[in-house]
Order: sequence, then structure tokens, then C-alpha cells
Amino acid sequence: MRPLNSFRDDELVTLLTQGDELAFSEIYERYWLKLYNESYKRLKDETSCADVIQDVFADLWLNREGRKIDNLVAYLFTAVRYRIFSLYKKAKNIDAFAEPIEFIAASASDPDSLFFEKEIRECIDIWLNMQPEKRRKVFAMKFCQDLSTREISEILHVSQKTVQNEFTISLKQLRVHLGKIISLML
Repeated sequence: MRPLNSFRDDELVTLLTQGDELAFSEIYERYWLKLYNESYKRLKDETSCADVIQDVFADLWLNREGRKIDNLVAYLFTAVRYRIFSLYKKAKNIDAFAEPIEFIAASASDPDSLFFEKEIRECIDIWLNMQPEKRRKVFAMKFCQDLSTREISEILHVSQKTVQNEFTISLKQLRVHLGKIISLML
């Protein structure tokens, strides 16, 4: 068998789900430092960072059979972010997030940024499909087609006030929906 450090992540995940301790060790060696650095950016405490990383890897090993991991890097970084968010939430120290959106909106160089963007877009699509038809049309015209309130009211044959009301309601509901989803993703 070839050395595990030459295996792709998906191959290691397959071996991991079969209980291969060497595959787990390779995953740990490959990613622990990157995950530690990610957590240190947020926590600025070595002990807390070590605890977060240990919890993530312990969870990975203990639940290896029940997890469906398509993208190992995205999974691990998401798990670390979720643990960090949980620590802040337990400490009721949410203000420590200077820029909460920066915390979830990874830069283009982060390996999981496309994953988060895709997940958020899918959540918006699901939310949009659950909306009443008029609200869905108003939202789509405003955001996707970048139409003005007046243009939307003329196209839909409704008053501008109706368009504004539908748009305001949709924004409030979307904020609540995305807030719940994002907190789960972290």
C-alpha cells in the first residue's frame, strides 16, 4: 500500500469511516496546524485553541461512521468555527466578534469560502421558494434584476407602497432565516 501522505482527502475519509487509525492520524497531521492557526485568529489563547482542535478531532473520530464528509477541509474548518462560536456564546461574549460577518465570510484564499457561499446561496433559494408568490417576485426583481420600486410596481400592477411593504417583510424574514442558518454553519 502506498504511503498515506500521498492519499487524497476523500480517500482518507473513506479509510477513516472504516475505522483506520492511520488515516485519522494522517488527517490530524495534515490539518491540525492550519486549524489551530484558524482558531488562534479568533481566540488568541493557546489553551482554548488546543481544546477546540482536540474537540474537533475527537468528534471526527467518535462519529466517523455517521458522518458524510464530501469536503474534508470545509468540514474541519466549519467544525472549528462552530466550536469557537459556541465558546463565545457560552461566555456570552458575542461582542468579541469585531466583525461578525467577517467571521463567516471567508476570504477567497480560504479553502472553505466557496463552500460557505454555496451554502448561503442555497439557503436563500430555499427561503425564497417558501415565500408567497408576490413577495418572491418583488424580492427577485429588486435583488436579481436590480429594478426600482416604481418599476416593480408598474410590472406587477400594484402600488409602490405594496412593493415597499413586501420588500421590507422579505428582508426581515431573510435576516432571521439567515441568522439561524449561519449560526448552525459556524
